[in-house]
Amino acid sequence: MKRWKILTVLMTFVLAFSLTACSANKDSKDAADTSDIASLTSTEPSNLDEATKLHQKLMQKESDILSSDTKLWEKVFLAANKNTTMIEDGTNYGDFLLSTIEGAKDQFSAEELQTLKTGAEQIKEIEGKLTILEQKYPDCGSKPGDGESVDAESAGMTKENSELTKFPSFTGKDLDGNDVNSSYLFSKNDVTVVNFWFTTCKPCVEELKDLEALNTELAKKGGTVVGINTFTLDGDKAAISEAKDILSKKGVSYRNVWFDSKSDAGTFTSGLYSYPTTYVVDKNGNIIGQPIVGAITSSDQAQKLHELIEQAIASSNG
Repeated sequence: MKRWKILTVLMTFVLAFSLTACSANKDSKDAADTSDIASLTSTEPSNLDEATKLHQKLMQKESDILSSDTKLWEKVFLAANKNTTMIEDGTNYGDFLLSTIEGAKDQFSAEELQTLKTGAEQIKEIEGKLTILEQKYPDCGSKPGDGESVDAESAGMTKENSELTKFPSFTGKDLDGNDVNSSYLFSKNDVTVVNFWFTTCKPCVEELKDLEALNTELAKKGGTVVGINTFTLDGDKAAISEAKDILSKKGVSYRNVWFDSKSDAGTFTSGLYSYPTTYVVDKNGNIIGQPIVGAITSSDQAQKLHELIEQAIASSNG
């Protein structure tokens, strides 16, 4: 069962505002959250509808935990580097976070460490309940709830105008060592869906099968999906090997590429604030609309993506 969750790293100024507004009641809020989580995880639904609603509430609670101290969680996600064990399906995400926090504990104060560990333990409890729900009611997680994805505008990542912006050009290689040139890559397709991901990002890995299905669909429309695993930039051999292993397990056939981290495209990549992030590009290299921030597995996200794809095809043939 796939879960539609987003590990969103909001921009610092958004975070600073939210932390200031919430800091006065932090202790009481934490206590209320703990009680609320305990209440939710002890709830036993009697049918699929109740299980679906509970699943959505738990997913929202998990999202709330991660967004309450975004700056701290950003450091945790950045610490989940190439040496971190891959998040496999079925692994409790709370355990992954606890392990990552422990490995990066020198980066945090005692108070920050306690905040992160408390959050990770809560997520572990939530994940355990989600697993039970999905085993008993397999379809309970098939409908995404509100708050499980954040669009780029709310994350402060996009401009308000609709001017076309060029995707930064690059030369690099695919994961099999074949040369890649962005100009040729884009020009031979009416639409290119560019997906940024990394190896230890759970929602990134979970959406790979959906992206593979999308790639098959796009092939009929003169388009393709291209993946960019940020760990593989600069041709890191170990990271490439790990990425290829994951892609193989997920049955992914579409091209994944890497380029120099110091290139324009590398600088562009380093400015991303959330993963996965997906861009739609027309054959002239223009970015169409706003990026899809978060997994494309929810119906809302998928609809936004398909609308952008149609716009890109129209732009390419206009």
